[in-house]
Amino acid sequence: MKPRMSRVVRRGLRSALTLARSGGLAASFAVAMVIAPRNAAAEDPPKRDVPDYEGRPPPPPSAGDVALWIPRVIFSPVYFTSEFLIRRPIGALITAAERANVPSTLYDFFAFGPDHKAGLVPLAFVDFGFNPSVGLYAFWDDAFFKGDDLRLLASTWGTDWLAGSLTQRIRLPGARSLTLGVEAIRRPDHVYYGTGPSTLQSAQGRYGEEYLEGTVSFDVPLWRSSRVQTALGVRTAGFYDGHFHDDPTLFQRVEAGVYALPPGFASGYTAETNRILVALDSRRRYPAPGSGVRLQGQALLGNDLAESPASGWVRTDATAAGYLDLDGHRRVVSLAVETSFSDPLGSSPVPFTELVTLGGDKAPMPGFYPGRLVDRSAAVATLRYRWPIGPWLNGSMEAAVGNVFGAHLDGFDPGLLRLEAALGLESDSSPDNAIHFLIGFGTETFDHGGQVDSFRLAFGTSRF
Repeated sequence: MKPRMSRVVRRGLRSALTLARSGGLAASFAVAMVIAPRNAAAEDPPKRDVPDYEGRPPPPPSAGDVALWIPRVIFSPVYFTSEFLIRRPIGALITAAERANVPSTLYDFFAFGPDHKAGLVPLAFVDFGFNPSVGLYAFWDDAFFKGDDLRLLASTWGTDWLAGSLTQRIRLPGARSLTLGVEAIRRPDHVYYGTGPSTLQSAQGRYGEEYLEGTVSFDVPLWRSSRVQTALGVRTAGFYDGHFHDDPTLFQRVEAGVYALPPGFASGYTAETNRILVALDSRRRYPAPGSGVRLQGQALLGNDLAESPASGWVRTDATAAGYLDLDGHRRVVSLAVETSFSDPLGSSPVPFTELVTLGGDKAPMPGFYPGRLVDRSAAVATLRYRWPIGPWLNGSMEAAVGNVFGAHLDGFDPGLLRLEAALGLESDSSPDNAIHFLIGFGTETFDHGGQVDSFRLAFGTSRF
């Protein structure tokens, strides 16, 4: 049976033939080509689904798919906090600020000159449990010649809380740099809990410090993110009984027999230092590190100039870390294992501020107070997740297990380890003036029950 054409199609063809006989061949062809396909398509039957020729049902979920629900459920509160309470609100705020041209307006206000190579920025930092501080950060790129960068930081909270640093960084060919720096600090609110892995939060005593250091360092970048840095310096430190609100002082704790006077407290010290850092890092340098492995070793030799006969100490640190970029967009999971050792050279003990320390922003396990854990050695394993929130702001979550121990991990026991966790924000800008927010906690040793005994909340921009 021949297929039958619709009435509309037949009328279109009949009109086209009529126009063709009258000399309108082009017009009739156009009419037929437009009308016929549309009506033919209108009468085509609907497309059927592609049949399952294999005749098999969809495969059941694998054991890996089922197992993924375990971390999803466990970390769902963390995901909810990071995604809906941090990333999305802050991301929306950053987007609104960029649309309103706020960042460029502030940049133009605080930076000077046609190329914005100089500027002055206010500082503020709050670390609950310590005195806050306010100050200024000044920068001047290409100050006295091209490649000469100056940085000045100054912070204060009264006449007994003063801190400042001046740095001159000279950029050399091959991305190398020579840095000269001076740093001075006077503050009365440091904390001390004694030495050893089992110190208690209740043993906290306050002490003050006067510190001055001058350094010269040389930095040589190598393959990818690898580098070598050497430094020479002279530092002097003196200590005194501190104060913060109604907290007990260090001397009061010593008189009560909580712990002995820490080594070096009574006399202070003046030392010449030599430091070398070697890092082998397979991650690319720009635009973001991404996945890779990092091996880093550092050694510092301190020679006490006031001791006779000569005495001093050596501090060594070693780190092995692996990084995995989950999607190529700076969502990085890392696992790092760190060990640190501090050993005396000579008959005098190592000053207590030159021992291995955990806690604070300059050491592992930042969920603890700065100076919370002190001894001759330490071992820490840290699992961290870092992700971008905005074009210049990153979020971070970490959990760490570790503690301090005697010489060369003497007395190491899994029951003496502590747990630390922290959630934070940090700016992805110049390390000279980074903005950060951190909320974290630390626990007692596992043998002591592992209960939370330390809570830390800090935010602002400062490095003192």
